[in-house]
Amino acid sequence: MNKPNGQAQEQKPLQPTTKQKGDAAEDRALQHLQTQGLQLMQRNYRTPGRGGGEIDLVMRESDGTLVFVEVRKRGNAQHGGALASITFVKQRRIVFAARHYLLKLRQTPPCRFDVIAVEGDDLQWFKAAFDA
Repeated sequence: MNKPNGQAQEQKPLQPTTKQKGDAAEDRALQHLQTQGLQLMQRNYRTPGRGGGEIDLVMRESDGTLVFVEVRKRGNAQHGGALASITFVKQRRIVFAARHYLLKLRQTPPCRFDVIAVEGDDLQWFKAAFDA
């Protein structure tokens, strides 16, 4: 596109969307968990209908423990950072989705709720970050 004086307008590089940043953080979290020996069972598990919940990653430990993982991406630690962004309401939605997921299984294995917090280039894994 030309400016009024005939010069070409400089193109700005496209910034990744929030969803793309979140997907990249999930990819990074998944890779990290797999290198720690966890096996992916399902990604982005959603309950049907409105008002339900979503689990970013459902993983299995080598001892059979089912791990429901919430991945949170923040540019920095302002406003409490990634971990602080998981409110009580968000926790309840994750627990609701986990219960829905467990209904599909014949037996309920040991479970826990972990959080992967990604802030800038830093990745932290919080095991048993909250309870059901």
